[in-house]
Amino acid sequence: METKVTAESARKKAELLAGGPVLLPSDFKPPFPPSRSTAGPGAGHPELVFSFGGTRAKKAISRDSGDFLLRDSGGRLSILKDGEPFIEEAELQRTLLHAPFQAFINVDSRCAYRCVFCSSHRLEPHATKNLTDDKVVEMAVNASRERGFTGVALTSGVPQSPAETTSRLVGLIERIREALPETSIGVEPYVTSPDQIDSLLEAGADEIKINIESFDRDVFEKICPDRDYDVIIHGINHACEVFGRNKVCSNIIFGLGETDETTLNGVKVLADMGAVATLRAIRVNELNRADLDRTLGETQPVTASRMLNLAREQKRILQDYGLSPLGFKTMCHACLACDIVPFWDV
Repeated sequence: METKVTAESARKKAELLAGGPVLLPSDFKPPFPPSRSTAGPGAGHPELVFSFGGTRAKKAISRDSGDFLLRDSGGRLSILKDGEPFIEEAELQRTLLHAPFQAFINVDSRCAYRCVFCSSHRLEPHATKNLTDDKVVEMAVNASRERGFTGVALTSGVPQSPAETTSRLVGLIERIREALPETSIGVEPYVTSPDQIDSLLEAGADEIKINIESFDRDVFEKICPDRDYDVIIHGINHACEVFGRNKVCSNIIFGLGETDETTLNGVKVLADMGAVATLRAIRVNELNRADLDRTLGETQPVTASRMLNLAREQKRILQDYGLSPLGFKTMCHACLACDIVPFWDV
């Protein structure tokens, strides 16, 4: 299958994702408010989605400093790197809720697990949104009225227990399904038993994301000390059995000291189950840097070439198993903005 973009666009996207913030000119006013996520790679930072060459990248923005500079020439946007032209023509892509074209809602950023790489539980109280169930449903329904809307996705931290959080997600999915019967719904929970997965499907979820985080067990035990590797693997396998092939995905974070061989073996293990990995470079920032360094030692920045090479190898594996991230209608694979996506970018 051919890619959607050129190799040059993919390379520039990888360099954007591997680099630091985009510096905005002091007099530049975005046409819509930046995204302020409470989950995902950019949690806690204002971000904009930059669209160019048929792909897009979500980047932290700054008024003080950055590895890239946005230039506005009478409404024509371009991006500079090291003072030189980098992306000659870019557009700003509006996010509905966290992602372009979908309402991707973090129901609760509080989390008892406090994984080392995650920024959500480190956010200041004023940065979280304290969403009620009524508000979540209202947000989803309002987003559905926007042009280009394609779906709803729900995620959540685990403030008390996986069972209680799953129960809340089940109730929300039921209400959203009733209000939006034709809408694709994805869910990204932390589950600890097959019946929790079954309940999310029965409530009306179409797709599910259960994150293994790392296929290096030593790394996993360090970064997710309160979670159970085998429970997650069994959960992904069960989800594939009940949701079906190419309806299940799972984050594999790289840049934590693991080898490419281990990462790609994880891609293959998931594919053998019928799940599609989301390969995600670790995002190190002021919220998680100290804990990462203390737990793993000083982490080395993930390079653009590593992102591209892993995505190309992942594509070959997915082809062998007849899977594709482009089959997803919700969550990260549909968003495209945080990762190098096989069959789209490479």
